[in-house]
Amino acid sequence: MRTLLRLKRVMPEVRWTMWQNRSCSNSSIQRLESNSSIHKHLISKITATGPISVAEYMREALTNPVAGYYVKNDMLGAGGDFITSPEISQIFGELLGVWCVSEWMAAGKSNTFQLVELGPGRGSLASDILRVFSQLKTVLGETDISVHLVEVSPKLSQFQAECLTGDNTQPNDGDQPVYRSGTTRTGLPISWYRRIEDIPRGFSVFLAHEFFDAIPIHKFQRTEKGWREVMVDIDPESPGKLRFVVSHSPTLASSILIQKDENRQHVEVCPEGGVIVQKLANRIAEDGGAALIVDYGHDGTKTDTFRGFKGHQLHNVLEAPGMADLTADVDISYLRKMTGNEVTCLGPITQRSFLKNMGIDSRLQVLLRNCHDPSTRAQLIHSYDMLINPEKMGHRFQFFSLLNRGRLAQYRGMQKNTAPLPVAGFAELDMQ
Repeated sequence: MRTLLRLKRVMPEVRWTMWQNRSCSNSSIQRLESNSSIHKHLISKITATGPISVAEYMREALTNPVAGYYVKNDMLGAGGDFITSPEISQIFGELLGVWCVSEWMAAGKSNTFQLVELGPGRGSLASDILRVFSQLKTVLGETDISVHLVEVSPKLSQFQAECLTGDNTQPNDGDQPVYRSGTTRTGLPISWYRRIEDIPRGFSVFLAHEFFDAIPIHKFQRTEKGWREVMVDIDPESPGKLRFVVSHSPTLASSILIQKDENRQHVEVCPEGGVIVQKLANRIAEDGGAALIVDYGHDGTKTDTFRGFKGHQLHNVLEAPGMADLTADVDISYLRKMTGNEVTCLGPITQRSFLKNMGIDSRLQVLLRNCHDPSTRAQLIHSYDMLINPEKMGHRFQFFSLLNRGRLAQYRGMQKNTAPLPVAGFAELDMQ
């Protein structure tokens, strides 16, 4: 889940100071005033134990079970803090649906087909994909298709249930792996989970659209004494505010998360994202299937991308935690390394290139030919431009795919380097 209106990348200069031991009295905590219960919680925690990592700060701000941003807010849509691609145009989800079916066919048309989405927002993407599945019933035949959603937000799971089932779901009591289940509007079984590992084994196509950029990151700064972790601390000059500091000594994270060949001065690492992509790679290697990751991202080139959004505007990441969206660009080179040799990785490729390869131009022309309302036609053209314009979303989003290694084994021995790669959307790429 991430933004579509995050088009400006300009970030204010960040100044960090070296963290030295300091104390803060309990009376000063009592004087702090904040509209955020998480803010007060973090101030108290830092006072008691010292500066916390950026990862811990993000985790509290976004997924605190009582007041976390994703737990208590309706953050999607024009009235929220961000809008995602599926809300911009139905074409986006339709083309991803075609990609899912294409990969199922290319992998041998398994008798079972699990569509899995991580962080499915309001359910718009899954809805468009399921519409494609219904239109391709003759292709899918008697395949046993099911839908599986990984969602930690109770509020968003309710939106998803309404969108995909008409609220034809049944919440499950207790801590069962499946906490909600039902039947989609198209007649397919659908289930909700909090963890990837709870999803049944079997041939699966995993989708992660604007999911990885919300996973907590650690930030590191190269110093004269080596790598040091950037932490979140209380500003001694203004006890009600938080600030970034650089740890004066190595932390466990700075000792184990920095790659040996790293040459940047500032690095953001998402170890939880690495664990998740390892789980996806393992399941794809053992059960077959594929994964498509779509996100703000880079291939190991960017440095300071941590930012906040509130009301579609840039927001200071350290102000009002729990009240704003926090995100960081996904380091795809790191995800690729974390897959090991279990799967074949394709990409990253820009959203513009992927959608062009998938036939977005032809799909737009079909919709325009069947549409005679001037305002609707104008909206279709505007949405198309938002998706593929390099200055808007076209180059800001990256597509990255994981495939079972057997999927392309027959092409390993090909001698013609110019032969097109037989993977929908990635036709112009070499295997990695």
